[in-house]
Amino acid sequence: MWAVSTITMLVLAGALPDFRLQSASGDSATRIAVTAAAGAGVFGLLSSLVWPLLVRALLLVPAFVLGLLVFFLNGSLLLVALRLNPSGSSEAAPETAVVVAAVMSAVASATGGALAVRDDDAYRRRLYRLAARRRRRADGRPGPSTPAAVFLQLDGVGYDVLREAIGKGLMPTAARWLDGPRPTHRLTPWRTDWSSQTGASQLGILHGSNHDVPAFRWYEKDTGEVMVCNRPTGAAELQRRAVARTGDGGLLTADGASRGNLFSGGADELALVLSVAARRGRDNRSRAGYFAYFSDPANAVRTALSFTAEVFREMLQSTSARFRGRRPRVKRGGLYPFVRAFATVVEQDVVVAAVIGDMLAGRNAVYADLVAYDEVAHHSGPRSRDTDKILERLDRSLALIEKVAEHAPRPYRIVVLSDHGQSPGETFLNRYGLSLGNLVRAGCGLPVPRRARSTHSGAEARTAVRAALRRPVEEREERRPPSGRRSEPVVLASGNLGLISFPDVPHRMSREEIDRRHPALLSTLANHPGVGFLLVRSEEHGGLVLGAHGVELPVDRLDDEHPGPLADFGPGAADAVRRTHSFPHAADIMVNSWCDPARGEVLAFEEQIGSHGGLGGAQGRPFLLSPVALSAPVGADTELVGAERVHDVLRRWLRECDGPQIPLGTVPDERAA
Repeated sequence: MWAVSTITMLVLAGALPDFRLQSASGDSATRIAVTAAAGAGVFGLLSSLVWPLLVRALLLVPAFVLGLLVFFLNGSLLLVALRLNPSGSSEAAPETAVVVAAVMSAVASATGGALAVRDDDAYRRRLYRLAARRRRRADGRPGPSTPAAVFLQLDGVGYDVLREAIGKGLMPTAARWLDGPRPTHRLTPWRTDWSSQTGASQLGILHGSNHDVPAFRWYEKDTGEVMVCNRPTGAAELQRRAVARTGDGGLLTADGASRGNLFSGGADELALVLSVAARRGRDNRSRAGYFAYFSDPANAVRTALSFTAEVFREMLQSTSARFRGRRPRVKRGGLYPFVRAFATVVEQDVVVAAVIGDMLAGRNAVYADLVAYDEVAHHSGPRSRDTDKILERLDRSLALIEKVAEHAPRPYRIVVLSDHGQSPGETFLNRYGLSLGNLVRAGCGLPVPRRARSTHSGAEARTAVRAALRRPVEEREERRPPSGRRSEPVVLASGNLGLISFPDVPHRMSREEIDRRHPALLSTLANHPGVGFLLVRSEEHGGLVLGAHGVELPVDRLDDEHPGPLADFGPGAADAVRRTHSFPHAADIMVNSWCDPARGEVLAFEEQIGSHGGLGGAQGRPFLLSPVALSAPVGADTELVGAERVHDVLRRWLRECDGPQIPLGTVPDERAA
């Protein structure tokens, strides 16, 4: 690699006017070559010794800023190397030094990768060096020979999307596993809970319980706080509740590693895990997971270059979509290009590198989340050209991890799974001109923006309120503030699932209480064409599902044969709604958007054209891609339903690997009520 850096430096010195390796009076070719070799050697030495210290010092810097600083820091190291060069005849302008250092690191990284592909021994040595930085065993004893497991979560990739990607040739590695001459894996769909989103699914998968997680975000009346799954404090609290309920630390408690997840799963080895991000201490900060990766300057430069390219790629793709008038479409400006680049480049590079280190260290169980597809599908659509490119990259990550397994100190079973799918469709706001929040306000007789009042839905809601209260049409009356001391409803969205809570009432309001306070609200929502059904609590019937045209059915009477308003939402919808009704923190009114069962489209209450979080379409049908060496997830005539059942399957597979036994605590089917 030193020779490659030397040659690169010589080429750049000849191509860049502000970079030279000879004195002003001129030097011989031999002296120039010696100067280049010395400069490359000093630069490499500084990169090895100083760069890790710089990255460690910058762990408090936001990841976006760290990515931009990579070029500046690398260029600064080169300037120092040129100053320390024994010949004293080399120099470069600061801006040129940044370019030279970036090119040298990129060429070294690319050359190392090319050599690794051609030479298994070189590849193994390179990976072992990475593993040594990830975990240093002091005892020196050989690792176990029994199989271990790697669980790779492809966030948001649905069963049908995976099948289509394999059919189109986008994922050759997955295709070979499934349909090759000697298939090594089987593909099994499973069904999510009503809350079809990462918070509920991953909590259930890793910790065995997602009880009382009604959505991605919800209002808790006992604390007066909005719980959000992807906030560090929220993730930590949800994990605490799950552990308390099951009496068990999680799936990864026996020599496990958790990478890029919302929850730890009980693992001791953590990187980019949100539930521990709020803890104090260097080792527990979420950014500490970047250190092992970015401590290699070649990794840092390669990722920074890819990050920059991805930002421009997103800008180009969004501009193209706008000029071509693609529908549906959402805004993709502001910080989104950087958010996308972080999810598709930085997060994926760091997590994959961490998994490689875990495998070469011989850990018993590794669970990692790759979020790239989910992030892009929200804004580009689940079956867009943009997401096709992401699926290709994900498949390359699978191929790399498969290659690493050949050099790991113990056999590895590679399980690929998803936590939910995504359903396409335009937004509720775009179709009807007002948000769910403004529709609720209009149905309550509260003031709404003029633009929302002028929409058809807003006008109908105001008319229904006046009819329910037997009041004449008076614009001045509509502008009066509501009487009394009642607080306004809290309206939250989780994909195509809406939650409405009245914070001044300490308990979950009943249908009868809501009707007395806001006589037109429930009928306004239930009869809106963008709403599929409502769930409320009835003093007489318990859980009550409301549909259009006055349909009201107790949840206990609904099933797949008599689905009522849930007919368009697929099998198991009644069971999912019934389970959510039992949650202590279910909202006063749970609203699921309309669904087109033929096209699988829903209307998101958020600004997303690929959404998940409720019932309807492909969002509730993720997959399990598991080795045939492990037992089948379920019997041939049985459907795998719910994230908690997936947890039980993964536990069973770990036991089949004959590794260290996971502390079971309580039997999974006998969880506390």
